[in-house]
Amino acid sequence: MPTAGLTASDHYIVISADSHGGGSMEMYREYLDPEFRDDFDAWRGDYANPFRDLQGGNRTRNWDGERRITEQQGDGVVGEVVYPNTVPPFFPTGALLARPPHGEQEFRQRLAGIRAHNRWLADWCAEAPERRAGVAQVFLNDMDEAVKDVIWAKEHGLRGGILVPGVPDDAKWIEPLYSPTYDKLWAACQDYDVVVNQHSGGGSPDYGDYPAAGLLFLTETVFFSKRGLSHLLLGGVFERFPKLRYVMAEQGCSWVPELMDRLDAYHAQMQAIGRVGELGFPAEDILPLKPSEYIARNCWFAASFPGKAEAASRHKIGVDRVVWASDYPHHEGTYPFTVESLRWAFADVPPAETARILGANAAELYGFDLDALAPYADADGPTVAEVAVPLDGRPEGATSPCFSR
Repeated sequence: MPTAGLTASDHYIVISADSHGGGSMEMYREYLDPEFRDDFDAWRGDYANPFRDLQGGNRTRNWDGERRITEQQGDGVVGEVVYPNTVPPFFPTGALLARPPHGEQEFRQRLAGIRAHNRWLADWCAEAPERRAGVAQVFLNDMDEAVKDVIWAKEHGLRGGILVPGVPDDAKWIEPLYSPTYDKLWAACQDYDVVVNQHSGGGSPDYGDYPAAGLLFLTETVFFSKRGLSHLLLGGVFERFPKLRYVMAEQGCSWVPELMDRLDAYHAQMQAIGRVGELGFPAEDILPLKPSEYIARNCWFAASFPGKAEAASRHKIGVDRVVWASDYPHHEGTYPFTVESLRWAFADVPPAETARILGANAAELYGFDLDALAPYADADGPTVAEVAVPLDGRPEGATSPCFSR
């Protein structure tokens, strides 16, 4: 029997666990609840596309299903987990960067906006269900509404699960992720077997209108994006909901081993003497498992455009916990040099491990049928022999940062 993630003819079945797509403004209007369409028409007059790499003809990569299949298939990628990309109705900017809605009117309008996106996404994924697992959007302002969206996503085939936004420290109208307020949401995700995803870009504070604001965001967004893991873990969410599946997307994974070691050291000190430095911890507040054990049980890392450092961290994290991603159609993604990027990062990785990271892990996590994808991989997927040839340097024209690390 072939290795999981490999076809019988030794082609890797490559699934991107972090791609992006979304509808056009015209599409979203059709999927929007009619009561919000007049407000939408007024809002749209001030809308501007914030994505510099998806202007003009490149915009259609977001929603043109035939174009996406043709481009990714030709690049060796046969399946994708689809996060939002275009700006949903009533959002101030892209869905991944926008701060939480504030106030009842803004919340209701933007809730209608993400539901329009989710409806569009469900229909769009249904056009190629074996290839696409869509990620539904939710808000954290209202748990009853969030749970409705979890159930809706499950019932409408959005196998990618839900996208939980980051919570900025200065958004005082939203509880932090470690708050028990969200237990109703985590319980629904566990009960309905819905994956919880967090993507890079969210959770940063408002830096204000200063010349340094943009550079501060670039410098610190990595820190703020990664906090979801420690907040859920140390907040006891994985202890209370042991079957919850949590994915961090487009945040790499080479940083995870150091975090695991540091948190395990704190945990060992807490168990041994009830203290870490000057801080004391009562026994009832100490988690029964080591932090690394929760990560091994509940967490996955969708490493977009991974480099050699990500590949090298796989054993410490767990080969079954690292999931490859392309970040199509963004400028920093691997397209159209995906095969070269795989040679760069995985040339010296055993084929069975590479197959798990490139496809089998995503298939198990998001419900892709590897047998259904195998014919596409046989036609265009990279072979074991191709990936095993080391790449010497950045290909001419490649824009992905993977070739620099």
